Amino acid sequence: MNTDRKGILYAIAAYGIWGVFPLYWKLLAHVDSLEVLVSRVIWSFVFTFVFILLIKQRHLLIEDLKSLWKNKKLFISLLGASFVISCNWFLYIFAVNNNHVVDASLGYYINPLITVLFGMIFFKEKLSKLQISAVIVAFIGVLSLTIGYGEVPWIALLIAFSFATYSALKKQITLNATRGLVIETLVMLPIALVYYIYIMSTNKMSFLQVSWQTDILLILGGIVTAIPLVLFAKGAKLLPQYVIGFIQYMTPTIVLVLGIVLYHEPFSKTELLSFMFIWLSIVIFTFSTIIETKRRVQINKTTAEVDL
Repeated sequence: MNTDRKGILYAIAAYGIWGVFPLYWKLLAHVDSLEVLVSRVIWSFVFTFVFILLIKQRHLLIEDLKSLWKNKKLFISLLGASFVISCNWFLYIFAVNNNHVVDASLGYYINPLITVLFGMIFFKEKLSKLQISAVIVAFIGVLSLTIGYGEVPWIALLIAFSFATYSALKKQITLNATRGLVIETLVMLPIALVYYIYIMSTNKMSFLQVSWQTDILLILGGIVTAIPLVLFAKGAKLLPQYVIGFIQYMTPTIVLVLGIVLYHEPFSKTELLSFMFIWLSIVIFTFSTIIETKRRVQINKTTAEVDL
């Protein structure tokens, strides 16, 4: 199997798993969303840490921790990244278990565009006219939904902005994906454990109290968090960025279909109009990314030929 095909399979598997996440979190709808979150943090740490030991990267993990501790700016960025990804996880779980699956889909559709906008604002990255057009069209889509609803789609926007913020913070930290998840969950681990002690004392805990099925689902939440991340990391190394950028829209598309077909969430003309603007912006954005990537490849090729 050639490298590109293998990379595409890794990426499709990762985004496909993320797409069907609502099916998993719905099984835990009877558990408080905050407990699902802290359980996800705890068991993600446990399983990824064990995985790091199994692949004999313990010394690399220690080196990563030492490097972060020496660089206080990077350490603060990691703290921020850990906090916002936890917020993103909570918002997604809350959305799924409170009948806002379509809103979650919208959030992940517009997230790449917010990420690009953040790149322009915080990293002085230049956007092409097509990319600027894509952001404007997406804004019109969100605005039309806001006017149609009579209120701002807060869940979708918070999901999009929290993940875009996470991406911006992570851009400053060059960590292996799996070891990075170990460290990020390690940072949030004390808070998660304290919360579990609290709900245990108030008899509001579901873990070990409801059923063995619930316990298994809460524990396996750590595995289903880690597996797609590892697959994504493998795919990202083998594929150009624009291919990854195109495949990533699998996730919100699957989530949208689940929300409408399986969970029968409303999808009126208002939602359809808004999503049409979002889909148009994605087409424009993907097209501009492909053009920009090909242009850079051509420039690099020309430069290499001149150097020869």
